[in-house]
Amino acid sequence: MGRSLICYGIAMLLLFAAAAHAEDVTLPGPEGITIKAKLFRPDVATAAPALVLLHGCGGPFPSRDAQWTELLTKAGHIVLLPDSFGSRSLGSQCTTPVRQRPVTATGLRRLDALTAARWLAAQPGTPAGGVVLVGWSDGGATILAAGGERPDTQRGLIRGLVGFYPGCTSEAQTAGWRPVAPLLVLVGEADDWTPAAPCQALARSLGPAMTLVTYPGAYHDFDAPSAAVRTRSSSRGQVHVGTDPAARADALQRVPAFIASLPSVN
Repeated sequence: MGRSLICYGIAMLLLFAAAAHAEDVTLPGPEGITIKAKLFRPDVATAAPALVLLHGCGGPFPSRDAQWTELLTKAGHIVLLPDSFGSRSLGSQCTTPVRQRPVTATGLRRLDALTAARWLAAQPGTPAGGVVLVGWSDGGATILAAGGERPDTQRGLIRGLVGFYPGCTSEAQTAGWRPVAPLLVLVGEADDWTPAAPCQALARSLGPAMTLVTYPGAYHDFDAPSAAVRTRSSSRGQVHVGTDPAARADALQRVPAFIASLPSVN
């Protein structure tokens, strides 16, 4: 067994230990796909909004998933983590050019996110008032795609949007693009994978509808627990990834506070 597989297994055990009420669930997805997901419930039911957490281009990130799931379930949230890639027998898509990927943020992943939000909203015990979408990198791009105003937008479904280093180019270049709910974006100023500049342009155009937080010196994956900064291959070439302790600490406080501030949409 390889070292990476052993580390993955340990991280998954920690994820399950962090939230005792974990369930493996399946959702009917687009194009007849069955979406595999993990559902976590807090020890005590609360009125806190339910959350859908969307992975990045590498698929589930066990240590980061464990960190955020533990934090958010302790705050009283029901948390659903759908796996868009594993459900389709796909591995990491990070080095594949975006337009060549079989599953993209603006295509099937958008549909997956909305499917997951509808499914979660309909589950017994899910608080009324809308679901919050939270995404990292490609998952962040997905929450922007799923959370943009469209003629077919389902009112009352999405309560808020949180995107970590999403890459905001498409939305910044689309005249009139607006989110259906309050939007928080967090990105490192040194991010050379999904640079901050497009998100800064989008924030200027949206005004109070979007809260943008940028972190000086922080790279992609700044909120990962204990990940040394390194270079890796991506569809954009060699890029930097790794933890920024100050940015991570701020995000771990800022995101729950933002979610707690969101008004009900029902």
